[in-house]
Amino acid sequence: MTDLLDENGDLPAPTAEPLRRAIGERYLTYALSTIMHRALPDARDGLKPVHRRILYAMRELRLASTGGFRKSAKISGDVMGNYHPHGDAAIYDAMARLAQDFAVRYPLVDGQGNFGNIDGDNPAASRYTEARMTAVAEAMLEGLDENAVDFRPNYDGTLTEPVVLPARFPNLLANGASGIAVGMATNIPPHNIVELVDACLHLIKTPDARDDTLLNHIPGPDFPTGGVIVEPAETIAQAYRTGRGSFRLRAQWEREELPRGQWQVVVTEIPYQVQKSKLIEKIAELIQTKKVPVLADVRDESADDIRLVLEPRSRNVDPDVMMGMLFRNSDLEVRFPLNMNVLIDGVTPRVCSLKQVLRAFLDFRREVLIRRARHRVEKIDHRLEVLEGLIVAFLNLDRVIDIIRYDDAPKAALMREDWGRDFTRATSEDDYVSPPPAEGGDGLSEVQADAILNMRLRSLRRLEEMALIKERDDLMAERANLEDLLDSEDLQWRRVAEQLREVRKTFGKDDPGGARRTRFAEAVEAEDVPLEAMIDREPITVVCSRMGWIRAMTGHIDLNRQLKFKDGDGPRFMFHAETTDRLLVFASTGRFHTVPAANLPGGRGMGEPLRLLTDLPNEAEIVELFIHRPGRKLLVASDAGDGFLVSEDEVVAQKRAGKQVLNLKGDARAKICKPVTGDHVAVVGENRKVLVFPVDELPEMARGKGVRLQRYKDGGLSDVTTFDLAEGLSWKDPAGRTRTETDLTEWLGKRATAGRMAPRGFPRDNRFT
Repeated sequence: MTDLLDENGDLPAPTAEPLRRAIGERYLTYALSTIMHRALPDARDGLKPVHRRILYAMRELRLASTGGFRKSAKISGDVMGNYHPHGDAAIYDAMARLAQDFAVRYPLVDGQGNFGNIDGDNPAASRYTEARMTAVAEAMLEGLDENAVDFRPNYDGTLTEPVVLPARFPNLLANGASGIAVGMATNIPPHNIVELVDACLHLIKTPDARDDTLLNHIPGPDFPTGGVIVEPAETIAQAYRTGRGSFRLRAQWEREELPRGQWQVVVTEIPYQVQKSKLIEKIAELIQTKKVPVLADVRDESADDIRLVLEPRSRNVDPDVMMGMLFRNSDLEVRFPLNMNVLIDGVTPRVCSLKQVLRAFLDFRREVLIRRARHRVEKIDHRLEVLEGLIVAFLNLDRVIDIIRYDDAPKAALMREDWGRDFTRATSEDDYVSPPPAEGGDGLSEVQADAILNMRLRSLRRLEEMALIKERDDLMAERANLEDLLDSEDLQWRRVAEQLREVRKTFGKDDPGGARRTRFAEAVEAEDVPLEAMIDREPITVVCSRMGWIRAMTGHIDLNRQLKFKDGDGPRFMFHAETTDRLLVFASTGRFHTVPAANLPGGRGMGEPLRLLTDLPNEAEIVELFIHRPGRKLLVASDAGDGFLVSEDEVVAQKRAGKQVLNLKGDARAKICKPVTGDHVAVVGENRKVLVFPVDELPEMARGKGVRLQRYKDGGLSDVTTFDLAEGLSWKDPAGRTRTETDLTEWLGKRATAGRMAPRGFPRDNRFT
């Protein structure tokens, strides 16, 4: 504390630091920690620190692939206590993922117990499961005892851990990786080891190979769950060239024939990282909402393999069309993004191309080879030094025995003895004379003296001496080969290639998981077939109540038939249709909604609210409901008196939200939607004034507010109709009789004028029909 006081004995005044700089420095430290020590994998071994520490801790626990299992709680506890001071749940989750064959292409952990499934169920608690390393994980760790990589202190400085694992194969691409750091992310799909090794061998042979030539060996990702990649080859090449892109991945399916001409679709492989249970829920929702009307049912018949059964609504459905609709609306087709953002040399984050990632791995493997060779040379030198001392001892065995028996300090005596002289064995302790220091003689080193003193008596055999000489000669030959290896870059790359071929042989096509699982195909987009071509054409009667409850009665029933409705409700729309028809709903919001007739609920009950079949707002009223007739023209108008003509083909909506056609301002509401059936328009307002003008004066638009139909001082629009001027204007009088006015000269005028009072006998409700 006294060291902090100034010359006057006071504490110094605190130094002011700008908040921006303080926050910036601290956030930068956090960002770098997240990028380097948590989220991004290393390009050399393809692992994040938590995965690397899990494998190293399992190695320290001697959990070999051929050995026994240990409790996962013990493994995660050791990782947390020794190397990774984070939550044990996070460590166990990371270890469990390494054991899931549907999540990792080449699992690094061999799990025993419940480690989760493709349905999305979580693994059992760590106290219930056991684990050990796989042969693939052992290949990742090979060479740690031979100074292959650097070690660093753990978080508390009591132990050491490897900075990176030696990794005999490019694990970054073989198993992929994903992570979200600060300001950056990574997402790398898994690939096939055989293809990766072939690409590495090609890169060793041709260092300046182009990215596109590597695709001859690596056509694309190889996902553990299989599937079919339908991305064009040019797009895949561009993604690997830049390190960014995506792959379209579809489920694998086949048509399965059933008796009596029926069939069903069986999905045998689903896209990577798609949970089967959620996929089935989504497909069931599509069936319920009838977004895929040609699909009748979905069943999960999976056991150890994937088997999803999709039943069509009719055998007339084209399976390609049905699957095309499912690909567009469900996770049976996904896009897997590629973002090869990795740590180069464990320090620098960079988005790399396929060639750069493979080059980083190969350079690392060469470095590992050199370090292991140098380590082996040091071991050989040490052993040769020991062997030289042992051989000297065998050649001068009697003198060595005399020194050990009679000298008070045999180690020092052995070290200063000149072994170039001849010795005679002493017969007694009195005859023994300690040898003087050698002058220019060939004494033993401390290591050699220790080796002689530690030698067992049973080794004093002639055969042991011959074995030592043979071992010395073999080690000298091996050392010469290692020196040649260290001096020649060509030999080094040749040795790296040999190691890669061994990996290909071990984990290649003969291995149970070595064959490629993901296939390639062209994205054959099924043409949109009209709904009527896939649905059985049957007559129905559409019934919609005043409160918006709609249903479809089987067959064409009498339109005057009395039907049951909810209390306080009654009929409003009732007409004959067919299951292949599309119904258009015009709402008071000026928006058109489209409802396939095949999606309507049956007529056994009261039906369902129309708002469940389409996104019709609660405040919106149904202005008109009718069958879509292609090519027909409609006249739409608001109660403010604005309107226009629109082609019926333009108002068909493809989404549940509908399609806005008539724009409204203020309190205006859509009021009229009628088909154009003549050459003139008749308009009547709430003031009972009628105006007749030619249809040609109305513009045809796809969307808008429209033009003024009739001018009003008070009130607004009541009704609009179209008719042929030659046949006259008709309406029903209060008695229900149809009246026709042929001389309309008095009411003919220009559009947007006020008009004249309605003819005598015109209905009091100001409606033409």
